[in-house]
Amino acid sequence: MLCSENPLNLKPLRRTPPPFQQTFETPLKALESFVGIIVSAGRVDGGSFFIDKEVFEPVNLTKCLRRYSISSDRRHCTLIATSRSEAEALLQAALSDWLDFVFIPEPHSFLIYADHDEYTTFFAHRRSNLNRVARALLEGGFAAVQYTRQSLSK
Repeated sequence: MLCSENPLNLKPLRRTPPPFQQTFETPLKALESFVGIIVSAGRVDGGSFFIDKEVFEPVNLTKCLRRYSISSDRRHCTLIATSRSEAEALLQAALSDWLDFVFIPEPHSFLIYADHDEYTTFFAHRRSNLNRVARALLEGGFAAVQYTRQSLSK
C-alpha cells in the first residue's frame, strides 16, 4: 500500500457523479463477507482511497495503515491499494470506522462513496458494472436501501 501526496481531485465527481447508483446498508457485523463480495464481483485488483470526512478518530484504519508503514496523517493524501488483498484490508478497515470516503477500484468500473451513517453507495457510468456488484451483494443477503445520493458527499 502506498500513500500519494496528491489527493484525489473529487471536484468533477462532485459536480457530475456517475449516473447509475445503488446504496446498501453497511453491515458492520458482516464486513468481511460484504467486502469480499465487492472485491470479487467488482474484479478489484487495487484502488485509490480518499477520506472525505473523519467523524471520529479512525482506529481500525490507523491499525491497517501501520501494517504497511503508513503514517497516521492520511487526511492529505490518497491511499493506493496495489493488490486485491490490500484493497480488501483498506475497505474493511475504513467501513468499520466513522468515516466518509471515496474508493475508486482498479479497474475503474465503479466507485464507492461510504458515509459514517453506515451507507455504502456504488456509482457507475454503465448499468452493467453497477448491476454486477449490486446483484452479488443482494444474492449475498445484504440490504439495498431506497436512497439516491445527489452528490459524492452527504
